[in-house]
Amino acid sequence: MTSKTERTKARPRRAATAAARTRPRTRTRRAADEAAQSAPYHHGALRDALLEAAERVLEREGLAGLTLRAVAREAGVSHAAPTHHFGDLTGLVSELAAIGFRRFNAAMKAAGESAATPMARAMARARAYVGYAQANPGMYGLMFRTERLDYSRPSLHEAAEASFAGLAGAVAARSPDQIGDESLSLDQAAAIARAWSLVHGYTMLLLDGRLADILRRLPPGTSAETLLDAMLTAMVPRPPPGA
Repeated sequence: MTSKTERTKARPRRAATAAARTRPRTRTRRAADEAAQSAPYHHGALRDALLEAAERVLEREGLAGLTLRAVAREAGVSHAAPTHHFGDLTGLVSELAAIGFRRFNAAMKAAGESAATPMARAMARARAYVGYAQANPGMYGLMFRTERLDYSRPSLHEAAEASFAGLAGAVAARSPDQIGDESLSLDQAAAIARAWSLVHGYTMLLLDGRLADILRRLPPGTSAETLLDAMLTAMVPRPPPGA
């Protein structure tokens, strides 16, 4: 039978043995965590992974929550990784906005190609404009925050220029006059600004929930898209009586 003294002496040995078993596992876990964080540096897709992480942070926490540290944490890499690839936060958000513009343009182009007439194409592009913003409110908001973006970066400059060209092209399709690449007549500029102001203003009111009261008062089954269609149709000049 084991005496009390022997049991007391055995406890430290058992505790020491347990601690010895625990220490290697702790070191192993720490090494694995460090390896997991450093591994992306050897992977060619780290830049893309950071942009994907930035988009998730943006849509979840808004522009105020989009920081280099938040992006690094979301991607599971060191805090230095975003700086290494983008320089600073302006560089990161500018590249992210370029992605947004490219997707935005692709959505509107695809919508326009599915319609048969100039008016139908313009309305389809407008719906795609609003639909993109509703599906990606964080990204859409970033794309139009000019003070946070660096338009001298080639990727953003090209994507934003393509977006304007698409808008100008949609307006030109309903106009007898050719719209130039570098110059506009006053009437052309007014037509583009009018169309853009209507759709962009409508989009912002919709995203901010400011149209809820109007939509509530409309006949049952009337949607935000139906309201947009009615607004666009009202812009089309009506033929004079007897024409």
